[in-house]
Amino acid sequence: MKTMKKFKNILFAMLAVAFLAACDQGIDPITRVEPGPDAAAPTVKINYPAQGALIRVTEDVVPIDIDFEVTDDIEIKTITVSLDGTQIATFDDFKDYRRVLRTYRHAELTNGEHTIQVTATDLADKSTSQSVTFEKVEPYRPVYEGEVFYMPFDGDYMELISIKNATKVGSPVFAGQSVQGLNAYAGATGGYLTFPTAGLLGNEFTAAFWYRLKLTDPMPSYGHRAGILVIGPPDTDKAGNLQNKRTHGFRLFREGSATNQTFKLNVGNGTADSWFDGGAAASINPATVTDWVHIAFTISPTRCAVYINGSVVSQGAFTGVNWTGCDIISIASGAPRFTEWNHLSDLSYMDELRLFNKALTQDEIKVIMDAEK
Repeated sequence: MKTMKKFKNILFAMLAVAFLAACDQGIDPITRVEPGPDAAAPTVKINYPAQGALIRVTEDVVPIDIDFEVTDDIEIKTITVSLDGTQIATFDDFKDYRRVLRTYRHAELTNGEHTIQVTATDLADKSTSQSVTFEKVEPYRPVYEGEVFYMPFDGDYMELISIKNATKVGSPVFAGQSVQGLNAYAGATGGYLTFPTAGLLGNEFTAAFWYRLKLTDPMPSYGHRAGILVIGPPDTDKAGNLQNKRTHGFRLFREGSATNQTFKLNVGNGTADSWFDGGAAASINPATVTDWVHIAFTISPTRCAVYINGSVVSQGAFTGVNWTGCDIISIASGAPRFTEWNHLSDLSYMDELRLFNKALTQDEIKVIMDAEK
């Protein structure tokens, strides 16, 4: 044991000598480096919210997470955050004094336009500020009795009552014009929207929207036709591109020629389907009718009706819709549930789409149409 202890002492002494020799040769593991002059002001970047952002939620007052980044060439001294000119947060303790990534939660953001400013100051008292202006949009409140769905297409595909976005299929775009608001939907080949029907379906139903007819050129081999609104079940008896189960839900579509497009409604009661085809009364000549038209249809336990510009163009008795298997609505196409007859993507424009859980009267439809003109 004494021999082993003696050996360890000799080994330690040899390592100490080697370390001292290394230091004599100029190898120093800790060398102070002067930071140099503070030449630049800090840089500030606000990651969220973005300039011009619209915050849409169902509540009037919500928290907001303000996300920002600050960097400096030497050392950051303080960071302040202001909302609408009032300072709401100050930071002066940082793990990394040259780069700070931080998210600050402000508890109460109210409706309206707001400005956030982040200011950073370095040790030389040089400061930099960045500001963004954004808006918390007041939640949409249904305007009409029975209104359960409202999609204005104002630059996005959000349904404003649920504050949920539709699923975009393909590449639909926007029209660059509208009846109301900032924009309208514009279809594209292979493009359409889908939205879940949960909470939207009952014994009565109404859809109402503005529509500007656009045909493809040249005419497709299957003719000028398109699906407009469809709520239908999957057709398990047919292949994917031959979907056509008409015993449930409804299908609103158009078909015809370059000079005559007829709007038709088909509705299923669970065992059979009924047609509401107004013929000439429900037809538009795309060469002469180039402006927006208002389209609506109603479904009740006893009757269905189709309206164009507030006038009845087709109606008849009906025994009640069956919604079994109808879990999505297709907007601007028959796909994916009504494709066998090539009622595919509609390249037309659509604006102010509203759905109701009641069958509106003609007068109620006219009130909506007149208010949106």
